[in-house]
Amino acid sequence: MIITDKAKEFISNAMKENGVSTLRFPFTTGDVIRAHENAFKWFEGIPRELVYDQDSLIVVSENGGDLILTKEFQQYKDTRKLNLRVCRKADPESKGRIENVVGIIKHNFAKHRVFHNIDSWNEQGWEWLNRTGNFKIHNATKKRPVEVFSLEKQHLRPVIKNINFTNKYENSITRSVHKDNTIR
Repeated sequence: MIITDKAKEFISNAMKENGVSTLRFPFTTGDVIRAHENAFKWFEGIPRELVYDQDSLIVVSENGGDLILTKEFQQYKDTRKLNLRVCRKADPESKGRIENVVGIIKHNFAKHRVFHNIDSWNEQGWEWLNRTGNFKIHNATKKRPVEVFSLEKQHLRPVIKNINFTNKYENSITRSVHKDNTIR
């Protein structure tokens, strides 16, 4: 899900408390995985189910409900034993909660603020969440996200081991590109 060209949002179905990860450049699958690890560390656990929009960094394709994930994310899913649910394409009802969080960040946090760089976006974003965003009473539940999270936190799976993020290029093959842009 894209909030702006420089920001992506991570949300889990088990938690209402919002967390945002931003970078200076477009996200890669590795960045998505690092954002997950940072979120799990911050939440001090892993939810039973994670809900996603059909993002190309996670999902390659869907065939009648069968998901084909990117190789890197599939390995991560298997390592962390994650249970995923991916929203259907062109079905706003299946994305309601995810789209709602994007709207909250766009219209309640980002609107009428000046960000000089991505670091100021991040700093102001965390300040806003800690001061306002996680303390506003939710229209549907009539509860504050921070209070709901404190109840739901006990249901998270513990983060048992750290994931190593060093790139291993054992699957890379070096090739020469000729003047005519062909590889032989």
